[in-house]
Amino acid sequence: MAYVDHAFSITDEDIMIESSYAVNNKPPIKEIALAIALLVFGVVGIVLGIYMAVNRVGGDKAHGMFFAILGGILFLPGFYYTRIAYYAYKGYKGFSFSNIPPV
Repeated sequence: MAYVDHAFSITDEDIMIESSYAVNNKPPIKEIALAIALLVFGVVGIVLGIYMAVNRVGGDKAHGMFFAILGGILFLPGFYYTRIAYYAYKGYKGFSFSNIPPV
């Protein structure tokens, strides 16, 4: 007879325990609020940065470019996680609130 390692085998009891697990797909409020705040501050930073660069507020274009780059850095994760939250809320296939990392 061949040796069978039962340490990693699945029994009927394991299947019953797994099936009683319920998926909790409630929206994470703090994470969504942070994503929306990043999105809003990113858009404001980009718009103000472009305005400051065009009108040379602060003496040169460097101040405006700094705000535009900072706004872009805030905008990217804000848009990404807000989009995931929106698609999960609407129920699109492949999107869930568990894709948003906890804060």
